[in-house]
Amino acid sequence: MRQRPSLTPIIGALPTTVPFVGPEAQERERGRPFRARIGANESSFGPSPRVIARMESVARDQWMYCDPDNYELKVAAAAHHGVATENVVVGEGIDGLLGLVARMYVGAGDAVVTSLGAYPTFNFHIAGVGGRLVTVPYANDKEDLDGLLSKVASEKAPLVYLSNPDNPMGSWWEAPDVVRFIEALPETTMLVLDEAYGELGPASALPPIDVARPNVIRMRTFSKAYGLAGIRCGYAVAEAEVIRDFEKIRNHYGVSRMAQIAGLEALADQDYLRSVVARVAAGRERISSIARQNDLKPLPSATNFVTVDCRRDGAFALKVMQGLLSRDVFIRKPMAPRLDRCIRVSVGLDHELDIFAEELPGALAAARGNKPKQ
Repeated sequence: MRQRPSLTPIIGALPTTVPFVGPEAQERERGRPFRARIGANESSFGPSPRVIARMESVARDQWMYCDPDNYELKVAAAAHHGVATENVVVGEGIDGLLGLVARMYVGAGDAVVTSLGAYPTFNFHIAGVGGRLVTVPYANDKEDLDGLLSKVASEKAPLVYLSNPDNPMGSWWEAPDVVRFIEALPETTMLVLDEAYGELGPASALPPIDVARPNVIRMRTFSKAYGLAGIRCGYAVAEAEVIRDFEKIRNHYGVSRMAQIAGLEALADQDYLRSVVARVAAGRERISSIARQNDLKPLPSATNFVTVDCRRDGAFALKVMQGLLSRDVFIRKPMAPRLDRCIRVSVGLDHELDIFAEELPGALAAARGNKPKQ
């Protein structure tokens, strides 16, 4: 039997899993496509027409490498947030930036604090560098700020993760609460403040950006409100020395030429962004109405999805999700205790929400072991 090269101990000990099973993999297994793709928190409305036109016009130029400095996009993002270019780093979406943060601040065995049930890709990257996850349960369907602070202190954690607005619950903290959280952190603990849904929630949830504070990294993406999930582009805003540390290890050719151009044009079309935010708000209300009509409880949301309390336990909610999947409606659900009683439905196009409304009663009836009402 042939020998094989050895993995590092950290990688060799990891399970062969990924954070998500995408809808494409599920469609391949099912042998048919979904009729409603409302589970991945993408923007079904797509990018601005201005972005599409620009991408079409530069398609023939994609034989060239990208600008490894991401210069024009960095300048635009910095101007958008009123900071200097030296305070911005561009990466392959927030996921790519989270991987860099894990490498920058977490050594093997280090404790890293996050919420139980929060964004799993962060956990994936922490495991990949040998970090030790310390989780805090949600409280009242929100990330528990005091609980996170307590664990940071007791574990002397070098890194803590907070998303605001939150995935998977759609909840949010107001800016003064987030500021108090930041001010209570030890100076030696870096906060990753994931604001992937920042454009979709109330402005009151976003604290002013303070690039003088060296232990906060604010992250944004073009995957949600800007409608560019497939292009893989995001950025972080932080103190200049923190950004210089990103530059030591980032993949300098990781953000494609097309992604840089698309992000630049997306930032420039804030009118379109505002129109999408309004359409998302209407979609949230539509999903909430459908849930209430079926005796379910929609939770308040500051994102492009609605988390729906199925009013029973996690096993029941899992059956509801599976029932919808079998009816060609792609949704997801939280899996952590306390949160797993819910399903999560992304805002989609009108016809997709029509399908959701049509198929939800049958999925609920199947989960309850009843025949659907005629």
